[in-house]
Amino acid sequence: MIPIDKVREIISKHKSLEKELSSNKIDKKNYAKISKEYSDLNEILINAQQYLAFEKNEKDLQKILSDNLSDEEIKDLAKKEIEDLNKSKILNEKKLKLFLLPKDDADKKNAIIEIRAGTGGLEASLFAADLFKMYEKVSTKKKWILELISISKSDAGGLKEVIASIKGENIYSALKFESGVHRVQRVPETETQGRVHTSAATVAVLPEAEDVDVKIDDKDLRIDVFRSSGPGGQSVNTTDSAVRITHIPSGIVVSQQDEKSQIRNKEKGLKILRSRVYELERKKIDEQRSKDRKNKIGSGDRSERIRTYNFPQGRVTDHRINLTLHKLEEFMEGEVFDEIVENLSLRAQEEELKSLEK
Repeated sequence: MIPIDKVREIISKHKSLEKELSSNKIDKKNYAKISKEYSDLNEILINAQQYLAFEKNEKDLQKILSDNLSDEEIKDLAKKEIEDLNKSKILNEKKLKLFLLPKDDADKKNAIIEIRAGTGGLEASLFAADLFKMYEKVSTKKKWILELISISKSDAGGLKEVIASIKGENIYSALKFESGVHRVQRVPETETQGRVHTSAATVAVLPEAEDVDVKIDDKDLRIDVFRSSGPGGQSVNTTDSAVRITHIPSGIVVSQQDEKSQIRNKEKGLKILRSRVYELERKKIDEQRSKDRKNKIGSGDRSERIRTYNFPQGRVTDHRINLTLHKLEEFMEGEVFDEIVENLSLRAQEEELKSLEK
């Protein structure tokens, strides 16, 4: 059951915002924020009104059923209306519960995605490159802006590590379930016996932190500069343009050497560092909130195996929700990415709802 006062609050807040928006006294700075809040409430308003009216409507129909003067045809119609009313109540209750779930402020943020080759040598680095291409294709299809922050290449077009920022609308909410170990099963091109090899890559998705999200004092940072180096340790820069930033309180270290400018490397490094510190703080809060229950969708830990890409069988399996799609080729082209994300989001909401009902 949903507390009636919470439902009344939705209707009351909607009226209040409607009045504020129709007046000429509204602060222009807050107009966009208030308009968005009003729009969100608008979508749930009818559900709130129907939920509040349920008890009265049911009583009126029950009176018809208990009235001896009512003919059978009227009673049959009343019975049908009660059935429809109960179905509507269940639907409204579910929508209201979802609306009242605590919102994750990070969902609306841009994201930083980090992909690293795991176990499996060259094949792991080739898979890391394939994963990055897949996220690039998803970004192109969705008109997201993907910007490379740093990249470390291996042989044969593979990637040891790649870090990129992805900008757009509600990016973190669309990508947050990608964090974890991605496992691939396929026959490498160098395999002469046709044997299937298993290798892995890790993905970490962090909400891109802004200055207002996390305060990092200069005194908490140690910044070291050194010369950039290329493959095999050869010097590719005659100036100390590479930067290593250490956040002393957390021990988080970020190195950046992709740019020729020390200033640009520092800027990029601080962007990654800020997001990692922000994510660390978020995890501490999340752990406190979920001490009494286990998150069945997954913790987002990089050591947790979340998905398997089986090329011989053309399938991709998400282990957190036991969902298998026999559309691996389409998935790697960014075609059916939403199908898995939507299922993961629905399961996460279901788990949240269960926790509210306890």
